Amino acid sequence: MRWNKFTLKTRSEVEDIVISTLAEAGVEGVEIEDKVPLTEQDKQQMFVDILPDGPEDDGIAYLNFYLDEKEDKDVLLEKVRQALEELRMFVDIGEGTITESQTEDKDWINNWKQYFHQFYVDDILIIPSWEEVKPEDQDKMIIHIDPGTAFGTGMHETTQLCMRQLKKYVTPETELLDVGTGSGILSIAALKMGARHAVGTDLDPCAISAAKENLEANDIPEGSMDVMIGNIIDDKEIQDQVGYEKYDIVAANILADVLVPLTPVILHQMKKGGLYITSGIIDEKEDTVVQAVKEAGLEVVEITHQGEWVSVTARK
Repeated sequence: MRWNKFTLKTRSEVEDIVISTLAEAGVEGVEIEDKVPLTEQDKQQMFVDILPDGPEDDGIAYLNFYLDEKEDKDVLLEKVRQALEELRMFVDIGEGTITESQTEDKDWINNWKQYFHQFYVDDILIIPSWEEVKPEDQDKMIIHIDPGTAFGTGMHETTQLCMRQLKKYVTPETELLDVGTGSGILSIAALKMGARHAVGTDLDPCAISAAKENLEANDIPEGSMDVMIGNIIDDKEIQDQVGYEKYDIVAANILADVLVPLTPVILHQMKKGGLYITSGIIDEKEDTVVQAVKEAGLEVVEITHQGEWVSVTARK
């Protein structure tokens, strides 16, 4: 099937209100192309420590929406144009021109799956939900994972560094706190390794459904993991929900720039003698994180490397 693609040229400053106007006119989804620089909040929610320089913002946004060939494009386009003209009375939307082209049929949500296949982290097999376990792998530790819209397949070096540290330190008594849990992969790995219970926190509400589905896919008993949404660094309510001095291990696979303010806070969630397993640290920022760990009063136990990434494990 081919799709009709429509591209609306507008101003990046007003793209949100234009998208809302398109939705009211019957457009169900919009793809945004602009050169607006990422905010600090955007960067904190991306697993990228060093971002390439992007083109200078020219103030223009291109909003793409799609209709299949069976849909009556003329009716919808008339509604869109009328809605945009009404919006112009109150907002400068720029050119507001709409161009039409055609594109091949794609499964936009699932197309990335062609790049994610089963793989090993040492002797742990990580396998996506859409692949079968081979007979020769049946006796391995197997983690079924489907990140969906939440981060975390296990392919990234930082996740693998954390998994290796968890394997060293998890016991049947372990209470784990997984900060930035995403798909829940680190918590699931720890529970498979024998941990008693896990709590995950994340900024993205998608983590709740993603972790739940992955727990079920791995036959993890209900109640083994709780997921909470909020910023544990500065949200007292989340800190209280998570609890104090109760975790044997805290895993934080997030950016170095987030680990620095997180470390003195998360100290209060850890038991005395508890371990703090961190990653997401590009090698250039190893010293920065180590300094933050030491300044918080933690003892550095081990520093491990994979590629250009670093994991720092410390003890309270």
